[in-house]
Amino acid sequence: MALVSTIRSRAKEPDQICADAFDLARRSLVEDARVSADTIGDYLGVEATADRVVTHFFDCSDPGYTGWRWAVTVTRAPRSKVVTVDESVLLPGADSLLAPAWVPWHDRLRPGDVGIGDLLPASADDERLVPFVVLDGDDAVTDWFLPRTDSENADAGPRTAAEIEVPGRSRVLSAYGRDDAAERWYEGDHGPHTPVSEAAPANCVSCGFFVPLSGGLGRLFGACGNAFAPDDGRVVSADHGCGAHSEAVLTAAAPGGGPVIDELGYDLVDLPGVSVEETAFEPLSRETYPESTAGPETPPEPETSSEPETSSG
Repeated sequence: MALVSTIRSRAKEPDQICADAFDLARRSLVEDARVSADTIGDYLGVEATADRVVTHFFDCSDPGYTGWRWAVTVTRAPRSKVVTVDESVLLPGADSLLAPAWVPWHDRLRPGDVGIGDLLPASADDERLVPFVVLDGDDAVTDWFLPRTDSENADAGPRTAAEIEVPGRSRVLSAYGRDDAAERWYEGDHGPHTPVSEAAPANCVSCGFFVPLSGGLGRLFGACGNAFAPDDGRVVSADHGCGAHSEAVLTAAAPGGGPVIDELGYDLVDLPGVSVEETAFEPLSRETYPESTAGPETPPEPETSSEPETSSG
């Protein structure tokens, strides 16, 4: 049998005496809170906060706080009709302009944000790093840092990471850090899913400029050593590729030849005072210009005399 509570929940009704004290609330903003009367707008209403505790709301007329409200909380003691002011604050409304939510700095960082002179230290509990004494497996940390309570582990190793004889390198990539880097590199601009890689003649693993990395990452990644490649000096996946592959060959001769100059054609252009559209052109023919088609004139032959030549003696 289900039990039904006989207690009914209902919204609190504002205390009538406190609710009628809106003039007191307005005066407290000017006299006690030192708020300029010009910034106090229309009365917006009252809201019950607790027994004999209500909050009066006034519109804020300051242009810099559009949509904000002045809130004045008042109260009175039991069996007393004297109302007093608890506090006065400026609260945002439904349409007020608010600053964006605060985000911790480590969540705001993006790749490439660290510039010249900036420092970005890794936290002590960074899950991407493990102590340098990782020997067997991915995260198999030895007991070098355990307390030396007896002679059995007295020579186990250094007491702290600072005692390791590797200056400046007390931690290395963890299994999570290595997988995170591998996934980021593989899905980035230097993996196999890029336009330059899909158009490449072969993969980087068969390129003479491919320098494999050491360790577990070396099974899939290496560095490009081709000065003419777009990924020179960057980590690329073994199945990445580009057109600067060491074994790439040209399948067809590149088109050559110098520029072709058209010496027969011509273009009609306008000249000062002469329009091409208003000019009448006549075809070149024998009927229009007969002199242009006639051959060269032949010189007249010298006249000859039928009388014999005589010589004077």
